[in-house]
Amino acid sequence: MTDPAGLPAWLQPLAEAAVDVRPEQLSSFLPPADGGRESAVLMLFGESEPGAGWEGADVLLIERANDMRSHAGQVAFPGGAVDPGDDGVVAAALREAVEETGLDPVGVQVFGTLPALFLPVSDFVVTPVLAWWRGPSPVDVVDPAEVASVHRVPLAHLLDPANRFRARHPSGYVGAAFQVAGLLVWGFTAGLLDRMLRLAGWERPWDRSLVHDLPADMVSREAGRR
Repeated sequence: MTDPAGLPAWLQPLAEAAVDVRPEQLSSFLPPADGGRESAVLMLFGESEPGAGWEGADVLLIERANDMRSHAGQVAFPGGAVDPGDDGVVAAALREAVEETGLDPVGVQVFGTLPALFLPVSDFVVTPVLAWWRGPSPVDVVDPAEVASVHRVPLAHLLDPANRFRARHPSGYVGAAFQVAGLLVWGFTAGLLDRMLRLAGWERPWDRSLVHDLPADMVSREAGRR
């Protein structure tokens, strides 16, 4: 169900890197031998400025609603649990993206999947699905009870060293973070973006010694939903 052919030149390095990437290169949280709910997210790359290479490219992100049971208010890739009617993780990622953003899947070309990773907080075993938005369609919030906002975030903004730092959770966890489009991207999503930008060879040097505490309101929302 994946096809690397027909990708723009700027996206080819990511497709090639994804073939041999190991799960430990993506996260320190690996799936348990047993248990965990199978799920998938869609990492959908498009072009806001066709022909400009990665400098005119973007990635689709959503901001979850503040009263969600898990990961409330967090920025994430479209995605969710694999349902019994889904034909695997690719179908689940596409279905969830349609339900959350109104995406037209006809214009989406899946070109790979990454190794499954673990989200301990929600007990999800997550497979990231890589896709090229060869025929962009309008996207927006479909159900405000689930999604607060939808964004096509430019890769150039994610790669700008001025928008990068590491975020510290009260638990002591410190991980990659981005401040872009009025959004604070951290946790699983930021970690995956950080590693994908590096694997694709797009990353620019940034100050990894810069650490900021997570805002208190984000921490309280997370704690309140547990």
